[in-house]
Amino acid sequence: MEKFFKLKENGTNVRTEMVAGLTTFMTMAYILAVNPSILSASGMDPNAILSATAIASFIGCMAMALFANYPFALAPGLGLNAYFAYTICGQMGYSWQFALFAVFVEGLVFVVLSLTSVREAIFNAIPLQLKKGVSVGIGLFCAFIGLQNAKIVVDGATLVTLVNFRENFSTVGIGALLAIVGVFLIAIMYVKKVKGAMLIGILITWILGIICQLTGIYQVNPDAGFYSLIPSWSSFDITAISTTFGQCFNFEAMNFNLVDFIIIMLSFLFVDMFDTLGTLIGVANKADMLDKDGNLPRIKGALLADSVATSVGAVLGTSTTTTFVESSAGVAEGGRTGLSSVVTGVLFLLSLFLAPVFTTIPSFATAPALIFVGFLMISAVVEINFSNLTESIPAYLCLLSMPLTYSISEGIAVGIISYVVINLFAGKGKNVSPLMYVLAVLFVLKYILL
Repeated sequence: MEKFFKLKENGTNVRTEMVAGLTTFMTMAYILAVNPSILSASGMDPNAILSATAIASFIGCMAMALFANYPFALAPGLGLNAYFAYTICGQMGYSWQFALFAVFVEGLVFVVLSLTSVREAIFNAIPLQLKKGVSVGIGLFCAFIGLQNAKIVVDGATLVTLVNFRENFSTVGIGALLAIVGVFLIAIMYVKKVKGAMLIGILITWILGIICQLTGIYQVNPDAGFYSLIPSWSSFDITAISTTFGQCFNFEAMNFNLVDFIIIMLSFLFVDMFDTLGTLIGVANKADMLDKDGNLPRIKGALLADSVATSVGAVLGTSTTTTFVESSAGVAEGGRTGLSSVVTGVLFLLSLFLAPVFTTIPSFATAPALIFVGFLMISAVVEINFSNLTESIPAYLCLLSMPLTYSISEGIAVGIISYVVINLFAGKGKNVSPLMYVLAVLFVLKYILL
């Protein structure tokens, strides 16, 4: 492992990498429950989706370790799965086989773009100060996801508001309260330099939830989305994946329309590309993996892993597989090599046999880790040069947009468009790379046409 993963060279060891991989998995395990819940609305079998999710995540994580030796974990991404189920299969009326084929083709296009260095060129073209803004924005986005998952922040008359702890205390209220306790636990352990602080915080919060359920403080209410916190050893049909495997090539089940197909495929392409680039920028910046020019060594391998995982996932029967922002939780625990990704991937594979255990981990238990990761990543804001307005204003707009639009790719779009416009009309257009102009135009066209 030392020879392959270069542990000493990266200032890490086997124990640290294993804790990091386990921490990343714990913060991502919710996808095993959420992805089947969303994609099953398209008519696919939930058990098949869970199997496809676990296997695609395993393959993606292994590819990341082998191709790039980075601690970045992959799984079917949120947002794109909702677009898959509710827009393509719901509103547009296409079959899930048609949607899977669009994801498969998108993955192949990504492979070509990765091998021809197009995606690497895009990554390198983004200015360093804007990359710092991306890192901070992802931190805020992580924290916002954590606050929402724990239901500390909920819908309200002001769009978002603090939860009323007394209302529905036995479900929403106690979960939010335990999540706050989890944040304090992680913060105190982190200050005291306890190894594995986030993983320990997740486990303790989960255990506290189980105690609350056993004592009647937490009430199970499946109809409202509050399930038992105690793992059950119910059987799981792993053979169900046969109903989705290879169905992306079942053209007889597709009511094919070429124009719609191209639009759908490009939608997947744009969101996946810039979500991945944004995640790589943010997580790599936190791990000090970017070089002095803000570029990521071995990025071609990382992008190729993402591309391959997307196409393989489509063949298995799931929506776009992408690099997860929750990887930052493992990086915060010291993960620096692909060994961390291997650990996460193996745990995803094991989850096929222990699915009832992993899908029992409540979102309020993993939320504290995401909230604390936000603190760790927002520290990059001090590296933004606010005296240079043409650089710092686009960085600010980028980091502001990510949590408020609930999208990494939208934040990058705002950052790139504002960077080009501000520099151009401020008389500094010559400092902007040609590729940034191209990207800005493409993003504007995306908003007009897609």
